[in-house]
Amino acid sequence: MAPGPLPTELRGSRVLLRPLVLADFDQWREVRQRNRDWLLRWEPKPPPGQPDDTESKPAFNARCGAREREWQLGTGYGFGIFVEGALSGEINLSGVQRGPFQNAYVGYWMDEARAGNGYVPESLVTVSRFAFEDLRLHRLQVAIIPRNRASRRVVEKLELRDEGVAVRYLAINGRWEDHIRYALTAEEWAERGQELVDEWIGPPPAPVLRLRQRG
Repeated sequence: MAPGPLPTELRGSRVLLRPLVLADFDQWREVRQRNRDWLLRWEPKPPPGQPDDTESKPAFNARCGAREREWQLGTGYGFGIFVEGALSGEINLSGVQRGPFQNAYVGYWMDEARAGNGYVPESLVTVSRFAFEDLRLHRLQVAIIPRNRASRRVVEKLELRDEGVAVRYLAINGRWEDHIRYALTAEEWAERGQELVDEWIGPPPAPVLRLRQRG
């Protein structure tokens, strides 16, 4: 397991990543409903009869509770992406496996109105630093439908390694879809991580020096 307490808020240069809570429901409902056509074609269909968490506050609360349990169990780490205080997307580490694998899968989405501004690459670098330096994972994987150009641009900007196509890998929007699998390992992070942080997050803020007043 990862040593010490884990941070629950991660900061990039422009994004704040934190778990979603019930108080985020109004923002969640607005951004998800406004982006329905933009997002649902790339996502699994919910099970029949499951309440819509963009319409039902109790369903959203249950979703938040499930994510919290994943944090407690160490099986998943979900973050809302906040830009200028507004919920603008999500990025999640899911299916965390320990033992000899030490792996997690990364998924993300972004508000179409904010797409193309580099917020997702910045978020992915921020989460990668958390995964490798706080969770001490060995491997991250991102699986993307080949025709999803917006998602592919994210990993291409970061030059994640292409491991080839997994045929009919996941059922997305009711159809078994091929996915390109991209990966980043702890060894690659040790080699390139600081470069990625410098490019997408920047240096930490300088400490504030406070002068002592003489009485």
